Amino acid sequence: MLSLRGEAEAISFYRGLPRTLRVLAMTDKSVNLIFYWQISMKMIKRIFFILLSLIFLQGVTEAQQKVVVVQGLKTKPYEEALRGFQSACNVETKEIVISEQEEAEIVRKIRRIKPDMILAVGVEALSKVKKIKDIPIVYLMVLNPTSPISKQENITGVSMNIPPEKQLSLLQDVLYEAKRVGLLYDPAKTGSFVEKARYSSEKLGIKLVVKEVYNPKDVPSMLDSMKNGIDVFWMLPDTTVITPETVEFLFLFSLENKIPVLTFSDKYLEMGAMMSVGIDTFDIGKQAGEMAKEILSGMNIKNISRVDARKTVFTFNLKIAKKLGITIKNEINSKARIKD
Repeated sequence: MLSLRGEAEAISFYRGLPRTLRVLAMTDKSVNLIFYWQISMKMIKRIFFILLSLIFLQGVTEAQQKVVVVQGLKTKPYEEALRGFQSACNVETKEIVISEQEEAEIVRKIRRIKPDMILAVGVEALSKVKKIKDIPIVYLMVLNPTSPISKQENITGVSMNIPPEKQLSLLQDVLYEAKRVGLLYDPAKTGSFVEKARYSSEKLGIKLVVKEVYNPKDVPSMLDSMKNGIDVFWMLPDTTVITPETVEFLFLFSLENKIPVLTFSDKYLEMGAMMSVGIDTFDIGKQAGEMAKEILSGMNIKNISRVDARKTVFTFNLKIAKKLGITIKNEINSKARIKD
């Protein structure tokens, strides 16, 4: 039987029902069923409010967690990447700019702050914090992270590497007749990338003309030896190959032999490269922020794989294309950034 209060609630509820449903509420059993249904609805509401509270508390907890941001310089790309990180991960951040600080001093500062995670922005920052083993570390704006961190299990992140298959596919879209791509590299600097490029080029039906370089002084002669055997030169971020002197020679070689250069940075477009495939720094930061959010939510960093940049920015220099006698298709122009 219902209590007096229960009866009053059930009757009130009954009166609010449409006329066609009141017929079903004529027996004690029906009234009880309606009452229990009413109670169930109240319980659902309570559960809903509890879930909302948990979500709110999770947000508060996340905001209370601390991340130390270590970066080499406060440059525009680094700051843009940091904004991307903050857009995906709402945490309190403490910044340490390396400048001329010793590694030991940086580590001492981090220990005093007692962060839940370290964000290393740039290869210099990563090299300064990599010896810390008991705090999760996420890196970004690092080109070839494998060498400085080897197999450390408390480190993950997003590299600036753009998969070679993606770069070669974009190249084919623009220069579909280009079947021979030349590149120079130092095996110690970009060897692992070139191995992936070899595999990707075979899949795409491109012949990769590759020469190893161990001294920047050898670059001019090696480029000259390639001029009759390549349609495009692929400029990699290899510090043995790319120096102020070799870059100047490379772009003269490009213009004299009508061989376009595919590069990795927009700054070389202004110097003579025809096209670049670069990274979206904001999105790299966002990728790192998504990783950080998982780590700060309790996921083991060992289960979060290191990845490459997922988003690319394709840019053309139309002036250089015109000098080389190359016409860019309209459909490609619509997908890329254009420099006049």
